[in-house]
Amino acid sequence: MPFVDQLPALLGVVVGAVGSYAASSLTERGRWRRARTERWDNERFHSYARYAHLLKIQIHLAQRIGAARGLPRTGNPMDIEEGLAQLDEAETNRAAEWESVLLVGDAATVAAARTWHEAVWNVELYAKGMRSDPDGWVSAVSAVSRARDAFYASARRDLGIAGPPPPSGQWPRPWEIDEPAELMAERESR
Repeated sequence: MPFVDQLPALLGVVVGAVGSYAASSLTERGRWRRARTERWDNERFHSYARYAHLLKIQIHLAQRIGAARGLPRTGNPMDIEEGLAQLDEAETNRAAEWESVLLVGDAATVAAARTWHEAVWNVELYAKGMRSDPDGWVSAVSAVSRARDAFYASARRDLGIAGPPPPSGQWPRPWEIDEPAELMAERESR
């Protein structure tokens, strides 16, 4: 059988091999991209969750120190010196995790995270005794809550989680303050 007669079959084998290689290469490339996206989504989720947890520790400590300083209670009072030492350590931990948020977060979520930790810093000024106005304290604690909600909404969007985050609680809780609920509602409406 002459070579020319075998050429169509040989050409068919070559075309089939090239097509098979191209199809598996495209499939494998798509699988690799999906796995990489999933890996980064998982890393973003964990980074956002760790960061939120560290900020919650900071705000909890600041609120307890603020309660010890006589500010409207949003936590059980604690020893001020011990609290300030823990607050410094919590800030160090938050700052380290911040680098992960900067690395994997999208711009909107990084901006929301920055707004949140700056609001926490404002509450810390009261905990550190640099501010003492009770109305300012209540306003600062409320700003932290709003900033937290904005961070969670942005993080959920970045992670592709459908729907809004659950509603935030009202802080301080009515039973944690000395004034009646009507006065608190009136002050918040101003």
